Amino acid sequence: MPAPQTVRYGELIPCKTAFIDAHTPGSDQKENFTIIGGGVSESPDQHVHIATPHGFNIGAAGQPPKCRNSLHSHRTAEVFFVLSGRWRFFWGRRGDAGEVTLEKGDIINIPTGIFRGFENIGDDYGMIMAILGGDDAGGGVIWAPQVIDDADAHGLVLAETGKLYDTKKGEALPDGVSPMPKLTEAELQGYPELTPQQVVGWGVRRYWDMVALAGKAPVKVIGAEGIIRDRPGFDVDLVTRDSASCKPHRHDHPSVLMPVTGHWRVEWEGGADTLAPGDTMSVPAGLDHAAWPSMTGEAALYHIVGTGEPAGPSSLWEG
Repeated sequence: MPAPQTVRYGELIPCKTAFIDAHTPGSDQKENFTIIGGGVSESPDQHVHIATPHGFNIGAAGQPPKCRNSLHSHRTAEVFFVLSGRWRFFWGRRGDAGEVTLEKGDIINIPTGIFRGFENIGDDYGMIMAILGGDDAGGGVIWAPQVIDDADAHGLVLAETGKLYDTKKGEALPDGVSPMPKLTEAELQGYPELTPQQVVGWGVRRYWDMVALAGKAPVKVIGAEGIIRDRPGFDVDLVTRDSASCKPHRHDHPSVLMPVTGHWRVEWEGGADTLAPGDTMSVPAGLDHAAWPSMTGEAALYHIVGTGEPAGPSSLWEG
């Protein structure tokens, strides 16, 4: 049985050319991290820390103040939790259908099929951690048409193959390869303008509310029976000091441990490790393991477990 793999926060390797808006003013200081799985980066420069398929991807975005990620959509779930900083999430064809501000530990499950973006509105560099449904993360990113236009004006062209070409470096599309087509007005009608009540009411949960709900047992944040009812191909639990256990357990699918606060001792047969906020541990399916706080003080971590179910549209659409 292989041992867990840990990616340390301080050893994360960023990519500053991951997406089509890498030259666009206001978005050109982003750092993208692909921690587990292939992710959705459009750049060959993107480093993948753990390539093993999990049924979902783990990534992160690091941004200085006033830096934003441009409007885009995915075909599978996109879940974020705030590791540090203060973030504004916004959505809609032009990004004006609604917005919400999230802080450390808060989580958002963004419905599939809508355009969304996010911006660091804090005073310091901030980091948000991401979970993307499916091993192929829905086949890539779908950009709002104006994002493609803005990128072209600043020298970046996205090919229909999903690869970026930088005309400022003299790069050009290969013969026989066309630019990524922009969505037509008819196609854009399939991307609804959801209200804040729909997005926030369904998919946003605050850290301290979840800590209270965790009580004596971990709270299922996302899942068929979660406080966010969804079946994105993975479940998300929040484990706190009071709800942690040193009793070993196992899962039928790979799982991931991601501390938000505190230091966490993880033990398995033949090994042990200690995780800090920002670290990511991949635990193989079938491996007995246990995790609990190793120091006094506030302690909480997100626990992501694959379900083996296909990653598809958000359960929001079932209603």
